[in-house]
Amino acid sequence: MKLLLDFLPILLFFGTFKYAENHREWAAALASQHFGWMVAGGSVGPAEAPVMLATLVVIAASLAQVAWLKLSGRKVDLMLWISLSLVVVLGGLTVWLKSETFIKWKPTGLYWAMALSFLVSQWLFGRNLLKLMLGEQIQLPDAVWQRLSWAWVGFFTGMGVLNLWVAYHFSTDAWVNFKLFGGIGLMLVFTLAQGLYIGRYLPDEPAADDKAS
Repeated sequence: MKLLLDFLPILLFFGTFKYAENHREWAAALASQHFGWMVAGGSVGPAEAPVMLATLVVIAASLAQVAWLKLSGRKVDLMLWISLSLVVVLGGLTVWLKSETFIKWKPTGLYWAMALSFLVSQWLFGRNLLKLMLGEQIQLPDAVWQRLSWAWVGFFTGMGVLNLWVAYHFSTDAWVNFKLFGGIGLMLVFTLAQGLYIGRYLPDEPAADDKAS
């Protein structure tokens, strides 16, 4: 359930953009009629409408996500607050200025915020953030926790750069595809690679005959 909630804004952004991309005239008319007051000039063209509608949907979904967590008495993680702030500010600029550039920076801002959180936790507070999150479930040497933490810093930093490279060198449609499939796919591959690395340092399970004795 939590995994679906985390990815819901991305899925809604993707679905809205793809539908509006295939119905540009309809999307432009809808955006101009109902959301024209939000944009400079008061009207939205067919080329701008898909990303604008998708941005409005992801802003609404992110706000609803945080509101639902608060109303249900659940904790809102720091990264979710940062994500909400980025999507509201950068998404708002995208809508007002009718420029897709701002919303394309949102994933990079979030990736770099994650990398920075690992660095700040280690350098300023002397705490390994990854160990704090997983240390109760997994027992590993401190040196391994340190290498894993640095690996996540490198991964998030690289993902931020990769997102900008795709955003500035490919079409918006290609960037939207990368945002969903590329971002999630690379995250899964990296997580699996870390799991294989961690497996080398986990204590061996006692043999069945040792348990019996």
